Amino acid sequence: MPRSEVSFADPSNVLAIIMGGGQGTRLFPLTRDRSKPAVPLAGKYRLVDIPISNCINSGLKRVYLLTQFNSASLHRHISQSYKFDHFTGGFVEILAAEQTPTNTSWYQGTADAVRKNIVHFLNHDFDYALVLSGDQLYRMDFRRIIGQHVASGADVTIATIPVSRANAQSLGIMQIHEERRIVRFVEKPTDPAVLDSLRLPRDWYGRLGIEGDDEFFLASMGIYVFKRDVLLAMLDNTLTDFGKHILPAALQTHRIFSYVFQGYWEDIGTIRSFFEANLDLTSELPHFNFFDMSAPIFSRPRFLPASKINGAEIDHAVISDGCIINYARISHCVVGVRCLVDRGSQLTNTILLGSDFYESDESIARNIAAGRPRIGIGTSTRIETAIIDKNARIGNNCVISPAGKPENVDHPLYYIRDGVVIIPKNGTLPDGTVI
Repeated sequence: MPRSEVSFADPSNVLAIIMGGGQGTRLFPLTRDRSKPAVPLAGKYRLVDIPISNCINSGLKRVYLLTQFNSASLHRHISQSYKFDHFTGGFVEILAAEQTPTNTSWYQGTADAVRKNIVHFLNHDFDYALVLSGDQLYRMDFRRIIGQHVASGADVTIATIPVSRANAQSLGIMQIHEERRIVRFVEKPTDPAVLDSLRLPRDWYGRLGIEGDDEFFLASMGIYVFKRDVLLAMLDNTLTDFGKHILPAALQTHRIFSYVFQGYWEDIGTIRSFFEANLDLTSELPHFNFFDMSAPIFSRPRFLPASKINGAEIDHAVISDGCIINYARISHCVVGVRCLVDRGSQLTNTILLGSDFYESDESIARNIAAGRPRIGIGTSTRIETAIIDKNARIGNNCVISPAGKPENVDHPLYYIRDGVVIIPKNGTLPDGTVI
């Protein structure tokens, strides 16, 4: 059915389950001290704020978040951000992987994570389960996909997005028949003949609500809607992952449909994708609009003062709360909360993740006496194509740039991943350091 005909569903009988992700090795070192969903985004948010906000804006108020690795900061963020009143029954609750007398293993995949927590989910009345990823950037009204799921009588509905041939080779591609039922799934197809067989017929575009006339393939977004009883039946085995094992095997036995989504969607799975998605926010018309108040993105209220700009030159930048910028030049940068950028410094194509606190005068004096700069960016420092993680101490007269260096480097003071220099959380660069 065309997008205009997709009805909105009642979200009160839906339970949302957000996957907290694995070790996040492709996002290292940003995941060295935190889980993937806890990685800062757009100056003042965390990645996990995206799926939770989509749930809230869609009327889904019962949300579980399954976590496993480096989850302390994620737990703190959730507890400080999402508090519903006592009368709606809404919650955002974390279920961390735990060992029990009958099971001593960690989560082995998305299906295994849901299976190990099923007893918690069955304490609630729900007809449908919505399974989401915790590290994607998109805006979706989940009532649409649930509405299509109910109207089609599907056992499972998978959100898909039209992608180009080049992008199709790194994603799971679905083949559907005219009524949107999925009949085939191929993971990361690279053979040209296989890709040709998976291409969407152009005469279907109008029926599917797809705009444009380019060559398209339907890629899985890792967003699933299950009937309650179907979910329980599909988990009655030892298979560990929905996308890799359970759903491909169920294509012949269950009614599995595609919900075609059109809009911006980015899987923040690598340093390069994280870097580019953040820098895109500095453009005049970014792909993802945080200023859309019809579906706002929520996060923790920090009650910080407005940022203070003292004579700086700023061009296409996102400046978060509580910053002090002194006579610096900032171009195409995302500046996180509580950042200090001192005079004479130049920042280009750089993401500052901010600071967790304001450093006291005593701490500043103590660190300077020990030969360490204060938290923030010192004077006359030049930074380009870099990510500066939280609470980093960058001294005076430093140079940070990936120019002329390998794509990936491990160094005691910094890392380079995908051609981007990363100063890790709580890292220190003494005065005069040149990278």
